Amino acid sequence: MLSVGPTPDIESPRENTVTLLAATPQDSDTAGPGHPLEPLAPEEFSTAAAVLRADPRFPEGTRFVYLELAEPPKDVVLGWTPGAGWDRQAAAVLRNPRLRATYEAVVSLSTSSVVSWRPVEGVQPPMMAEEFMACEEVVRADPRWQEAMRARGVEDFSLVMLDPWASGYTGPGDDPAGRRLARPLSFVRSGPEDNGYARPVEGLIVTVDLDVMEVLEVADHGVVPLPPQPGNYLPELLTEPGNVPAFGELRAPMKPISITQPEGPSFTVDGHAVSWGPWRLRVGFTPREGLVLHDIGYVDKGRLRPVLYRASLSEMFVPYGDPRPTHWNKNVFDEGEYGLGWLANPLELGCDCLGEIHYFDGHVNDQDGEPVRIGNAICMHEEDASIGWKHTDFRTGRAEVRRNRRLVISMIATVGNYDYGFYWNLYLDGSIEFEIKLTGILSTGALPVGEDPVFGTTVAPGLMAPNHEHYFSVRLDMQVDGQRNNLLEVDSVSEPAGPGNPHGNAWRTRRTHLASESQAQRLPDPLAGRAWLVSSAETTTALGARPSYKIEPGPYTSPLWQDGSEQADRGGFATRQLWATPYDPAERFAAGDYVAQNPGPDGLVAYTAGDRPLVDADLVLWYTVGAHHVVRPEDWPVMPVTKVGFHMKPFGFFDGNPMLDLPAEGSHCAPTVAGGTEGGCGEGCTCGH
Repeated sequence: MLSVGPTPDIESPRENTVTLLAATPQDSDTAGPGHPLEPLAPEEFSTAAAVLRADPRFPEGTRFVYLELAEPPKDVVLGWTPGAGWDRQAAAVLRNPRLRATYEAVVSLSTSSVVSWRPVEGVQPPMMAEEFMACEEVVRADPRWQEAMRARGVEDFSLVMLDPWASGYTGPGDDPAGRRLARPLSFVRSGPEDNGYARPVEGLIVTVDLDVMEVLEVADHGVVPLPPQPGNYLPELLTEPGNVPAFGELRAPMKPISITQPEGPSFTVDGHAVSWGPWRLRVGFTPREGLVLHDIGYVDKGRLRPVLYRASLSEMFVPYGDPRPTHWNKNVFDEGEYGLGWLANPLELGCDCLGEIHYFDGHVNDQDGEPVRIGNAICMHEEDASIGWKHTDFRTGRAEVRRNRRLVISMIATVGNYDYGFYWNLYLDGSIEFEIKLTGILSTGALPVGEDPVFGTTVAPGLMAPNHEHYFSVRLDMQVDGQRNNLLEVDSVSEPAGPGNPHGNAWRTRRTHLASESQAQRLPDPLAGRAWLVSSAETTTALGARPSYKIEPGPYTSPLWQDGSEQADRGGFATRQLWATPYDPAERFAAGDYVAQNPGPDGLVAYTAGDRPLVDADLVLWYTVGAHHVVRPEDWPVMPVTKVGFHMKPFGFFDGNPMLDLPAEGSHCAPTVAGGTEGGCGEGCTCGH
């Protein structure tokens, strides 16, 4: 679910704030910042908006949904050299409520001109921040909704919390053609700071036309009593009588942990370009995807070797598994229907990030096209990652150990009830990890006290949370040692009994070249140790092999919906853990460009319908991370973090251990060999004992 997101009138004395910026258009003859992938600067938002508003094709009353960098073609970026010019462009998605029309436009910031303009028929762009506030107000004023709330004993409508859920697609009869819909859900607070999700209004579904801000329908499926007890988590409310869970008093605080780097961090930052140890990359930010990484490479013996051209979260999908009227249509695409960049948190030192931090601001647009600053939207810092390698020679007693370290680049987005942390971790050994941390508050429903839910879990008297799943599609534009790559599946298999396996112990790996889009639609097989390799088609190693990166699968469960359901039709990407496509700059999102009210199938299902070849291709992988959530009482009222993700590691990319030349940090461990069994540490040891 979605919250309103950053608004321009937030005030805070801290640096990490969300601010509406006044900006002056840049000179039309400037090519832009010092790199083609540098995100739009605040003044560039204003320039793009002014150019579009001056165009005769721009209808009066048109609103700006998204403004972002129009990334230049890949050959322009890869061939660019410092000081060279290029046509700096911004891309816009626009909505005109009066005409019920959606447009896409591209503006040249270099020439202050509109280079493309096109209407997009039959689609709905993501919801805008201004629509959320207006949607809530129009529902509060509706007499049918007020009557339904009074039937539940609610008279103070100011304490009702409305979450404007995306409408999904419930069929042509329920979704009038051309209407821009939301289906808000209602929750009742007992005070301004109360956790409203503790008292959901069951069975009440409102349908709103966002273009004209009109309540089309109030469907009341019957009164279910509001859950009787609060479920607060704020410390000043945690001990109030009746709270579930109940605490008499707060525990004693833990002793502080201090993380310091007296000489400063090991990374350097130039604009959005980052150098850290052997890694080189660029940090980006878009209103839809949020955090994006570009041009990731590893310096190997003085040579920069590319690994990834672009890495981003392309979609996230949360289908719920409860068939009751309030819940069956909960199948929200948090990125495609809302936008994660808009929902990014301003991060705070010591709370969201710990250590020597470098922050990147995020910039998005308001509905007039002007820039909105999200201060400290992205956090970057180093973390110790335990031992990287170690060996003790028991004959001599000498131990050599090196500690690994990781660079963590992260953002956190609040999507209504849920909070999601997204973390890219780069390690000194050449491995890359993507980690998602799920926390926040469950999407809840009411039921009579004492009734046991069939499709969920009771978390408090009269309060349940439905079974559901989270699917995250990560788009990986690969460039392992060059632009031409191949994809292989690797399974471990037993050797058949016989002359080749006379002792019955032999096993080997079996590699299968996934040479087309249909062959590359894959599911995991943990019993076979299944993994996937992305191999260079351009280079070979000293051992005569193809340099590769290995994808080690993480959590995933197949969707439990039935074929023909709304969830199946719209969320097809979730049916596979791995997809692969040849690079196409128009194919960026796993569920399609326009997800709201899209009946599907779209996105990866449509992209791969032509079964294009993948041999020696400019290869894009789409990896699905799954979080299968059978709710537990411990998830209430705020869920402890659950982590899911996946890991990429070099496989024959290097000639040997890439950390072999890493110097030791301080004194190394020196085992005590007297007696031959005991180990010990020297003073200042960093071995992790």
